[in-house]
Formats: sequence, structure tokens, C-alpha cells
Amino acid sequence: MTANFRTGAARRARLPLAGLAALALTLTACGGESLEESDSGGSSDGGDGKGSVTVGGANFTEATLMAELYRGVLEEAGYSVSITNVDSRELYEPELESGGIDVVPEYAATLAEFLNTDENGPEAEPVASSDVTETVTALRELAEPRGLTVLDAGDAVNQNAFAVTDEFATENDLSTLTDLGELGEPVRLAAGEDCPQRPFCEPGLENTYGIDVTEIVPLGVGTVQGKQAVQRGEAELALVSTTDAVLEDFGLVTLEDDQKLQQADNLLPVVNADSLGEQRDALDALNELTATLTTEDLKELNRQVDSERRKAEDAAHDYLVEQGLVE
Repeated sequence: MTANFRTGAARRARLPLAGLAALALTLTACGGESLEESDSGGSSDGGDGKGSVTVGGANFTEATLMAELYRGVLEEAGYSVSITNVDSRELYEPELESGGIDVVPEYAATLAEFLNTDENGPEAEPVASSDVTETVTALRELAEPRGLTVLDAGDAVNQNAFAVTDEFATENDLSTLTDLGELGEPVRLAAGEDCPQRPFCEPGLENTYGIDVTEIVPLGVGTVQGKQAVQRGEAELALVSTTDAVLEDFGLVTLEDDQKLQQADNLLPVVNADSLGEQRDALDALNELTATLTTEDLKELNRQVDSERRKAEDAAHDYLVEQGLVE
């Protein structure tokens, strides 16, 4: 499954013994193949014989779409591509370091803090911020010693967002979270159970925006149940994301994070330096995609998969054709 143009020794994955056992059981390629088996299946011939590339990532709609987008542009550049999706960053990131995976679509701030806490402990001073340039710089400083190359970030970003009903926003002339804080009304927030401990959830809303969060309705992040709770008036606010594609189905709108509480979780490719870091045509193809993709594009792709039930590979292919990135 690894690229056949690899040079240099693979790096040792930073994963505890228990994690290795979990990895052997959990890390599967598309179509149910194990990592060891994925060389012979789940890949597509790029046609020019430049080598094979494994794209990795998490196992949710947006990550699946991003993997398919990466597949498309890399195949167009002449590579044979297979995709490996797993449940968590704790599983795929060590594989990226060791060379079992060649490239992963990542979120700048989240990966920076993941590597930061792995390197410096859970109490490490945060390195990510709402500034994308500073965040990517910090990410590169952590990633490069691990044999990872971080490409440029694009405009597409998936951050925490907070949604209210369109009716509530219109009645109270709300467009930003500052407006909600200035309204001065108590707010019930549909979110994850850990929201009170998360600096970018309840504490951030209170300290940055002065929003009076009186109750956390524990319905998760971006769930149908959380959106329905706001729709039915059981909560005033729901924690969602900036690429949530179905808010309109529930009559919800997001309020702008105008004081930049959330971190810069812009999408960018992260590659194994040994296997893909010197392949200029592959890096150029990935960079061109990153420069093209917007948050609205990603939201629309998510909508096609989640609402229209299109296959991720079909939605991704049509997008790449429309943008002139593949023929």
C-alpha cells in the first residue's frame, strides 16, 4: 500500500502497545481490507506508472470526501491511489509517520494541538490560535521532526459554530455571537457533555462573548437531536460546525464568530516526507486542490452525501471536473 518510490527508512510510530493491538484490529482500508492487504485492492490506476499512494484519514463524511478529492487529483497526476479510513487520528497519524499512509487531509489547529500534547503532555501551552499563518507555522515545527511535510492551508475551514433558529435571529436582529451576548438573555446550549470544560465551548462563549449559558443540553456536537432541540425550543443554541450542510433543513442559521474565538482549523494536506515529500507533481496537485476548495464548496459536498445520499466518490469527481482539476 505504500508508495513504491519511497526512499529512506520508515519512522517508528509513536503508539503505545495497547494502541498497536487496537490498530491491528481497527485499521482497515476501504472495502474492509486490512492494511497488509490493501496493496492489491481498493486502488485505482493513475495510468502513468509514477507509483502508488495511500491516502488516509478519519471515517466520517467530510473526511471521506476529502480522501476522494485527493484520490482524484493524484490519479490525474499519474499515480495509483488507494484509500484507508479509520476511526480516529490516534490510529492514522502514527501510520502517516511510519509511512503506512502517504498523505492525509488534516485540520491545522486540531493536528497542531494533537502533536503538541503528544510531544509536551496534556498540560502543554496551546500553540494553535485563530491566526492560520501562526497556527500552520507551529504545526510545521511539530510535524517536521516526525518526518511529516505540511503543505499550505486553504480557505476551506471546519470550525465549531453556534446555531440558532432563523426566526430567533430575525426577531432579535442577531448575526454575530457578540449580538447574542449583548441580548442578555439566558441561553440553553445543545452540545457535548464536555462543553463546560472545553475553552472553545461554554467558557469561551461566556468569557469572550458574555453569553449567559444556563444549561448544557447533552445532545452531542452537530447531531440531529441537538438541532431538533433548538428547532423545538428546548434549547436556544446548538454547537455545530462551519461545514454543516443540513442546518437549513431545521430552520437554523449560524452566528458569526466575530471575535475569533475558534481556532484556525483550515484544511491542508500533510504528507510523509520520505514517500511523497519530494514528488513535486503530487504536491502541486494537492496544493491546487487546496487553493480551489472553499468552505461553501465543502458544505455543498457534505450536503450531497448526507442529504442526497450521493456516493462520496461521485460527488468528489463531479466537483473536480467542474473546477477543471481533472478531465
